[in-house]
Amino acid sequence: MNALKNTEFNFPGQTGFYRGKVRDVYSFENYLVMVASDRISAFDVVLPKPIPFKGQVLNQIAAKNLMATKNIVPNWLLATPDPNVSVGVKCEAYPVEMVIRGYLAGHAWREYRSGKRSICGVPLPEGLKENDKLPEPIITPTTKAKEGHDQDISREDIIAQGLVSEPEYEQLEKYTQALYEKGTEMAGSQGLILVDTKYEFGEKDGAIYLIDEIHTPDSSRYFYKEGYEERQKKGEPQKQLSKEFVRQWLISEGFQGQEGQKVPEMTNEIIEQISNRYIELYESFTGDHFAKADTENISLRIEENINGWINSNG
Repeated sequence: MNALKNTEFNFPGQTGFYRGKVRDVYSFENYLVMVASDRISAFDVVLPKPIPFKGQVLNQIAAKNLMATKNIVPNWLLATPDPNVSVGVKCEAYPVEMVIRGYLAGHAWREYRSGKRSICGVPLPEGLKENDKLPEPIITPTTKAKEGHDQDISREDIIAQGLVSEPEYEQLEKYTQALYEKGTEMAGSQGLILVDTKYEFGEKDGAIYLIDEIHTPDSSRYFYKEGYEERQKKGEPQKQLSKEFVRQWLISEGFQGQEGQKVPEMTNEIIEQISNRYIELYESFTGDHFAKADTENISLRIEENINGWINSNG
C-alpha cells in the first residue's frame, strides 16, 4: 500500500512552509493549506514509516467535526479540496491550548495519583478513581511550547502573564465548554464517551476562530460507552478508542521514546494492522463507511487538487 510521508510542493503565491509531526503546512498571504500526511508519532517521536490512509482519516474526521460546530464558534476551515487537505483562514494563534476533561484519565489521573488535588488551579475532590467521571468538566490549559513539552498553566497565570487578555480568555472558556458539550453529544450518538480533548484558537481581525483539528483520535481520548459503568465498578481498564493501541505496541516492543531506545521494526503486517485500526476509528467516530482515496500517486493527486483550489479561489 502506498502512503504519504512528506510533501515538497511549491505553489504560486506561497509565502512559507512548515513541517509538523504529522502535517505539512503551506502559508499564503491570507490562508493556510494543511496537508495531513500519513506520518505517525508516539512518545513525541515520528515513527520511521507512514501508515496508509491515516492522514485521510484524521483530515476527514476533523473536517466533519469543524462543520458540525461552526454554529458554536467561527472556525478556520474554508475547504477540503483533497481527502488529505484542509484549506483555512490564516490566524494568529493564541499561545495556549484549551484542554477540557470530563473524566479523570491520562495526565490528570497521574497528577491526582501523585497526591495533587488541584490541576491548573482547578480543585478536585477526594476519593476519585482512575477514569471516574468528574462532577463537571474542568478546563486545564497548557502553554504551547515551540520546543519540548507543553506545560500546565492556570487561568490566573495566563491572564497575569498577558498570554491572553481576560475578556478573550473568558470567551475561550465559553467556546471550550460549548464545543465539549457538542463533542460529547456527537460521541454519545456513536456509543462513545468523549473523555478529554483539546482545542486551539486564533485571532483574525478582532474575531476568535477555532483552528487546527478537533475531536480526532490524535487530539482526544474516547471510551466505549457500553460497559463503562461495569468496568469502573470492577476497577478494570476502560476500553479506549484512540491511538493508544500504537503506544501499547511500542511499549510491548520495549520502546517509550527514551534516549538510547530503538524504534521497533515496522513490518508490512504491523503497518497494515495500524492502517486498519485507523479506518476502524473513522467508521466508529462517524458512523460512515470509509471510502479509500486513490493512492496510485498520492503526491500528484494532492498537488493537482490544491492547485485547482488556488486557481479557483486563491
